[in-house]
Parts: sequence; structure tokens; C-alpha cells
Amino acid sequence: MADKTPKEPGARVATRIDPTKEPLSPEQMHFIRQIELDQWKKRTQKLGTRNVVTGLAIGALVLGIYGYTFYSVSQERIMDEMDAEAKRARGQGPKTGAN
Repeated sequence: MADKTPKEPGARVATRIDPTKEPLSPEQMHFIRQIELDQWKKRTQKLGTRNVVTGLAIGALVLGIYGYTFYSVSQERIMDEMDAEAKRARGQGPKTGAN
């Protein structure tokens, strides 16, 4: 935290300024706005990168679930076909007391 007064005379220390309590010159206000804008740009770039990474991860998860669903549904059809073939094979075979 920056102190109001530097401990050493002539030391270069940032002082905390409250613009609502202390009158500031237009140049100082312009400088403050410029610094805030630069900080805002840095934060939005970081958030933009995070948003892209998060979006790609969620998209990959959705595509994975979608693909797996199609794969398992196609497997169920194969099992249904195999069951139908087994029924036909049982029906064509000799009749015994077991079937």
C-alpha cells in the first residue's frame, strides 16, 4: 500500500489519491483515465483468452458426448440385428423340448 507521505525526502513513491476528496488537474484526470483504460485492456485480453479456451473445452465435451451417443446407438442396432438372427436360427432348427 502506498503511503500519503514518503518516508525519505525526495524518494520516488506513489501516493494514494482520492479524486473525490482532492481536486485534480485535467492532466491528472486524463492520466488516471489512460492508466485505467490500459489496465482494462489487459484484463479483457486475459478474459478473452480464457473464454476461448473454456469455449473450446465445452465444445469438445459436447462433441464427444454427441459422438459417443451415435456410436452407442449404432451398437444397439447391431445387437438388435443379432437378436433377430438368433431368433430366426432358433426357429429354423429342430424342435426339442428345450426350445
